[in-house]
Amino acid sequence: MQPNPFGGVIENLTVEQVKAGLEDGTILLVDVREPNELAAERIPGAVDFPLSSFDATALPDPGAKTLVFSCRSGQRSQKAAAAAQAAGLDLHRHMAGGILAWKAAGFETTQG
Repeated sequence: MQPNPFGGVIENLTVEQVKAGLEDGTILLVDVREPNELAAERIPGAVDFPLSSFDATALPDPGAKTLVFSCRSGQRSQKAAAAAQAAGLDLHRHMAGGILAWKAAGFETTQG
């Protein structure tokens, strides 16, 4: 883990780690991009939770899964982790590089 530039600490997960976690059911991916971005393109299985209306107390319960934040490039997901930590939640993982890195790795996205 390393210091999060937006506060708290952050653990960078690779797109490969996140994809494997989505496939084996160990990761809950929370996409903090805005509705217009999500409508254009999304990672299959990700949960929508826009940063503009972020409320850490309303985050989905990951159960036994690891909650991982994602966004377009990795900046907003770090802000979401910092906000969650500021609210007292132990959420510090994000997908480094966001959906841009996901697509660069050749992984599938869907529209809408």
